[in-house]
Amino acid sequence: MNDKRRNYPRPQLMRDEWIDLDGQWNFKFDDVNQGEKERWFESTLEETQVINVPFTYETIASGIHDEIQHPIVWYQNTVQLDDLDYVLNFEASDYITSVWLNGFKLGDHIGGYTRFSFDLHDYAVIGDNVITVKVTDSLSTNQPRGKQRWLKDNFGCWYVQTTGIWKSVWIEKAKQTRVNQVKLVADLPKDQINITLDLNQNLLNLLEKEELTVKLEASIENQIADSVKLPLTREMKTYVLDTKVGIDDTWGTRVWHPYHPNLYDLTVTITDEQDEVIDHFVSCFGMRTIEVQGDQVIINKRGLYQRLVLDQGYWPESGLTPPSVEALELDIQRTKELGYNGLRKHQKIEDERFLYLCDKNGMLVWSEMPSHYSFSDKSVEAVTDEWIRIIRQFQNHPSIITWVPFNESWGIKNIQDDKEQQAFVNGIYYLTKAIDPTRLVVTNDGWEHTISDVITLHDYDAVGEELLARYSNKDAIVNNQVQFNKDWYAFAKGYNYQGQPVIISEFGGIAFEDGSGWGYGEKMSDEESFMERFDAIHLAIQKIPYVSGYCYTQLTDVEQEVNGLLFTNREFKLPVEPIKKINERRTR
Repeated sequence: MNDKRRNYPRPQLMRDEWIDLDGQWNFKFDDVNQGEKERWFESTLEETQVINVPFTYETIASGIHDEIQHPIVWYQNTVQLDDLDYVLNFEASDYITSVWLNGFKLGDHIGGYTRFSFDLHDYAVIGDNVITVKVTDSLSTNQPRGKQRWLKDNFGCWYVQTTGIWKSVWIEKAKQTRVNQVKLVADLPKDQINITLDLNQNLLNLLEKEELTVKLEASIENQIADSVKLPLTREMKTYVLDTKVGIDDTWGTRVWHPYHPNLYDLTVTITDEQDEVIDHFVSCFGMRTIEVQGDQVIINKRGLYQRLVLDQGYWPESGLTPPSVEALELDIQRTKELGYNGLRKHQKIEDERFLYLCDKNGMLVWSEMPSHYSFSDKSVEAVTDEWIRIIRQFQNHPSIITWVPFNESWGIKNIQDDKEQQAFVNGIYYLTKAIDPTRLVVTNDGWEHTISDVITLHDYDAVGEELLARYSNKDAIVNNQVQFNKDWYAFAKGYNYQGQPVIISEFGGIAFEDGSGWGYGEKMSDEESFMERFDAIHLAIQKIPYVSGYCYTQLTDVEQEVNGLLFTNREFKLPVEPIKKINERRTR
């Protein structure tokens, strides 16, 4: 199959016809919140600027580049439609988004990191249609914000805020009776893929009146593995396809692994009693398992030593928004060139095309929730609601092997002994497992763990011998007998080590002396001293037998944080081969 997915905003559910709305929109600040009272959505926005969507006004790429925080922004665009059956999709907009079409309210969305959609049929016209968008954001620490600053200026490892539309906007041609979402769960021991279709209300209503049929076909490299044609049901029924391919099944299932990232295509077609197509789309999936056995992480029944790099996904001209699909591909290429087999996408939910490219290129991914920074009823609700949507949106991607809902006790700063915060974290753990039991969950990456499938530790000690000495005594670390990284224990009070794998999930962060930014520890004066320290801390971790992987900080420089292996323009700071050789020194 021709790889159209790399440019399609939703590669896990791809329909034939779509319109890309990225590009120039009219744009206006509304600092005093007068736009809705004055009904700006009913007419052409006046005294506007032009913004290059999906880049936020804070960025150079937007064409505006104003880093001052503005709480409310408006967008407007006109799109020509040749039919009424279209759906408007926003890949992400931060934080509260209201949308109108031709002056009529389509709806609201709360949250900054997941896709949301509106059916245009009831208010669309053939010809010109005006889309008006209002986005309200704030500096609140109750809302998930990741690395976005909540003060006037950058500080520490927090950067310029991201306001408004920051991922692609697009329209797809789709009937009112359609599938909203497809859930794909691999059952590798049985050589099966389990398929669950989430039907929209109009399709459910149609099923009350007539019988519909669904045809499902799984294939790989133009070889059909299995095809079935069955009655469509109103219930959330799971359909099963066999994944064995080849003559007389001699090839067996093509598994997904970093060394051979096999992807199957899935075609879904729903027809009515007259054999007319009601909905049709294609998806893809990988067959793999990820689990814990004793103190090891296992992929497809074999041990996995994880060599990860921290990836924050920032660009100098466009902030959190990738400048292009090619830029996403380059980051994956650079990661592989440096000898890493995976990445921890830090404090960001990346463009879904990035995850597809990781699927395709065999790049392991830890997907991490952007943090909130205050513990309250509002933050508990905001995090829980958005985290559920994140899991549901991205759970089909085989590259994601670990969910990370919390980082370094951010937003749960008293988890060490606060029962309420511990209950929140544990609730998120079990909620995640209820939605997706097929992946690992690291609840509080870095320290102060409660319930967690993997014990992760952050340690920026610059001396390799000290790292090796500290972690050589496993019992002292996992039983809270010693602190690490100066102030932290592995477990919160009341929780104990249960034999889980241990991973050093942040370390390094080495920076050069040149430049005004910062790194961890003493800055290095030259390439030789940098590589000596880099080699020593990696060797120390690689020598610890019970540690089953690491995550180095970090892939690229980000604004004032200049401890990347790459400059912000993605050029290498150092020769590649020595770094690759150090990373690949331990593979199991």
